[in-house]
Amino acid sequence: MSDPVATLPLSGIRVLDFSRVLAGPLCGMVLGDFGADVIKVEHPGRGDDTRDWGLRIGRTETAYFNSVNRNKRSVALDLQDPKDQDAARALAGQCDVVVQNFKFGGMARLGLGAEQLMAANPRLIYCSISGYDSSGPEAARPGYDLLVQGEAGLMAMNGEADQPPLKFGVAVVDLMTGMYAAQAVLAALYERERTGRGRHIEMALFDCGVMVTAYYGLEALLLGSDPPRYGNSHPSIVPYGVFDAADGPLVITVGNNAQFRRFCDEVIERPDLADDERFAGNLGRSANRALLLPELHREIARRTRQDLLERLGRAGIPCGEVLGLHEALTSPRARRSGLVTEQPHPVAGTTHVLAPPYRIDGARLPVRHAPPELGADTAAVLRELLRGAAKRPPEGAD
Repeated sequence: MSDPVATLPLSGIRVLDFSRVLAGPLCGMVLGDFGADVIKVEHPGRGDDTRDWGLRIGRTETAYFNSVNRNKRSVALDLQDPKDQDAARALAGQCDVVVQNFKFGGMARLGLGAEQLMAANPRLIYCSISGYDSSGPEAARPGYDLLVQGEAGLMAMNGEADQPPLKFGVAVVDLMTGMYAAQAVLAALYERERTGRGRHIEMALFDCGVMVTAYYGLEALLLGSDPPRYGNSHPSIVPYGVFDAADGPLVITVGNNAQFRRFCDEVIERPDLADDERFAGNLGRSANRALLLPELHREIARRTRQDLLERLGRAGIPCGEVLGLHEALTSPRARRSGLVTEQPHPVAGTTHVLAPPYRIDGARLPVRHAPPELGADTAAVLRELLRGAAKRPPEGAD
């Protein structure tokens, strides 16, 4: 029977992940999801900072840590110790990718910087994640998700118009930076197949935070000022957002003029609204939202959520319930999709681990390793790679 790990796209790729907290670990987890052997290097006493954040699981894990550290092995090394520095350099010599988010210049002072490791291993892809542009005046400034949400304008575009700036519910800048970093690493791995050489990738939280502003950011540049904030409504499409039925909230997304006509005729039974020239096209509905939306809210509030969902479904208008987080994760939809798994845990017995979101050839990528206990794989990895296991031959060698 074939080894399922060997069929994953990044089977045979080895990643040395020195990163902590969220952006870097997410990058490493994505690579691990696709089959890479990800070795997470942590301080023997403290480990990743997030091992001490949020709700505790077992001795050394938390829900926060577990969210971005599946499909990895943990190796405990004290990088202030010269012997452990040597071990880290030796590990890097047998790896394809290094991911790190140390303070500016920190890895170079440890002898683990990009130039140092790539000189010894020219095929190495080295990914550095920082808060700000490494060539600019803020290169040494620490970067944190909340800071960048403020500085990139994300807090200013989030929330209701009459409320103060609001951060996103999750660390969206860290998460997007991790995804962008994984994309860049995959591109560099692909290029290496042609050139045989690695790359030094640099990712800045601020750069990725600006990218998250997307169409809001471009509209701000066109207006010469901040666009209005619309809370749960769409800035450009009306009606498109959260509405309160008689017994609870639901999402209604009317995406075009034909859908609006069906919404008025078949769902709320107000054909007069679709006949009104002010509301016939989306640009008119958006410009006149202050007139239209109160009418829609009144009609929607008269009906139950189930009645509306059935009517909307028959009319071919995308819609859905607004669920609580626990309700969503335990819903039949989430269970059918296999998105929430239970993995064995040496202390807690079992622990929930979210499954990778990717499907390939109809199958969801597996959780091969639950998030590891601190240093759980130190002896095995060092024995396998440094103490008796032959180094991997160069690619293409006989």
